[in-house]
Amino acid sequence: MAGERTKLVVTQREKRGSAESRRLRKEGIVPGVLYGNGEPVAISITERELRRALTGASGLHSILDVEIDGKGETHASILKEYQVDPVRGGVTHVDLHEVRLDRTIQASVSVDLIGGDDAPGVREGGVLSQPLREVTVEALPLEIPEHLELDVSGMEIGGTLRISDLSTPEGSTLLDDPEMVVATVTAPTKVVEPEPTEEELAAMEAEGEGVEGEEGAEGEAAEGAAEPEADASGGEDTAEG
Repeated sequence: MAGERTKLVVTQREKRGSAESRRLRKEGIVPGVLYGNGEPVAISITERELRRALTGASGLHSILDVEIDGKGETHASILKEYQVDPVRGGVTHVDLHEVRLDRTIQASVSVDLIGGDDAPGVREGGVLSQPLREVTVEALPLEIPEHLELDVSGMEIGGTLRISDLSTPEGSTLLDDPEMVVATVTAPTKVVEPEPTEEELAAMEAEGEGVEGEEGAEGEAAEGAAEPEADASGGEDTAEG
């Protein structure tokens, strides 16, 4: 289960805009917004503090007890969205949403395949694929699973497992189409040599005739070279006789 609660100290931002956001990022601070029942609150968090909060056992599904400006009051929240720098890889913006712990929420949860190396289809050379890597789960904030596991150890070549084959913890509900495919094992791809074209066949035949002609010429030359020796020998015998 997610279950873990992590305190996150943030600072309310007075200034907004792209220029202010760039300034904060240069100082190792991540801008963000806390959404709740009232007006959204512009916030900023040190990159180190944000990394600490999101790398615990529950990862991105951790319940964040957000404290603004060290005032003591906390707001139970979840990480709703985040943006990542495409070059440096660091988080550049976060959206936090305040939640009530007694009301269900929806969250994307990753699916991990287990037992792939033991699957008969894989042992026979089949290819295990995972078309769907995340599913949508509805549960109370503290009961959102960190991930779901799907056992594929019994899959044969041509086999398919769907969302309906997933098991969820009690209190959690899958919201996606149960017929959506999560895992498949397909037969290995056979490499088929293309048939030669008429031009290629003609070229091959011409090449073969050329080689054969060269061999014939070499044979005739060799026979011609041997004949004078016979004549010379015969001439000597005649002279001796």
